Amino acid sequence: MTTAAVGAPGSPRRYLHSLWLLSARDLRVRYATSALGYLWSVLDPLVMSLIYWFVFTQIFNKGVGEDPYIVFLITALLPWVWFNAAVADFTRAFNKDARLVRSTAIPRSIWVNRIVLSKGIEFLCSLPVLVLFAVFAGATVNWGLLWFPVAVLLQTMLLVGLGLIVAPLCMLWGDLERTTRLMLRALFYATPIIYSVKDLPGIFPEIMAFNPLAGIFTLYRVGFFPDQWDTLSVVVGAVVSILVLLIGIQVFRRLERPVLKEL
Repeated sequence: MTTAAVGAPGSPRRYLHSLWLLSARDLRVRYATSALGYLWSVLDPLVMSLIYWFVFTQIFNKGVGEDPYIVFLITALLPWVWFNAAVADFTRAFNKDARLVRSTAIPRSIWVNRIVLSKGIEFLCSLPVLVLFAVFAGATVNWGLLWFPVAVLLQTMLLVGLGLIVAPLCMLWGDLERTTRLMLRALFYATPIIYSVKDLPGIFPEIMAFNPLAGIFTLYRVGFFPDQWDTLSVVVGAVVSILVLLIGIQVFRRLERPVLKEL
C-alpha cells in the first residue's frame, strides 16, 4: 500500500481506505473457517427471536408488543445484536492487534471504527431475515420505514462514541471488560426489545427515554408499527447519541497517549 495510492499518511482518503481494509479483514477472518459463513450473521438473532416468540405467544398470554410479534421482535433484536457485538469487541479493541496499533501512523480511532463498520455490515446482511418474516407474517409497511436509515446513522454515532470511551478505558483497567459484559446483559432487559416503551407503566416511559436505544429502536419499528412512535424517546435518543459521540472524541484524545504507553 503506497502513499500515492491512498493519499498522504494523515489524509481522510488513507483513513477510509485503511478502515475498509481492516473491516473486510475482520469479516474474512470471522467466516474463513465457517461452513455456514454468512448464515452466522442471522442465526443468532433468528434463534433469539424464535425463542422469545414461543415464550410470549405460546406459553404465556402476550401482553406486550404488537402483532405480528415475531416482526416486532426482529426489528429490535437485529440492531441489538449489532450493538451488543460491537460493544463487547470494544473491550479488546487494542489488545487484539497491539503491535499494529503501536506501529501504525493512522489515527488509533480506526480500531474502534472498524468494529462498528464490520458489525454494521453484518447487521445490514441480516436484514433479509426481517424482510422474510415481514412478508410471511403479513406485516404492513408504511412511510415510517424512511426513518430506518436515520436509526442506522444514530446507532452508528452512538457506537462510535461508546467505542472511543470503552476501548481505552478497558485497555487501562482490565476489570472493566467483565463489567461491560455484565452491563450489556442488564441493558438487554432495560431496553425495549421484547416489549415497547408504550408497554411501560407510570413514569417508566419517561425514564426509559434516557436510554438512547429506546428512541433508536423506535425508529426501526415505526415502519411496521406506526403506533410505536414516541417523540420523547426519539428526540432524547438522538440528542444522547450525539452527546456520547462528542464526549467519546474528547475522552479518546485524552486517553490515547496513556493507552499507547500501556501497549
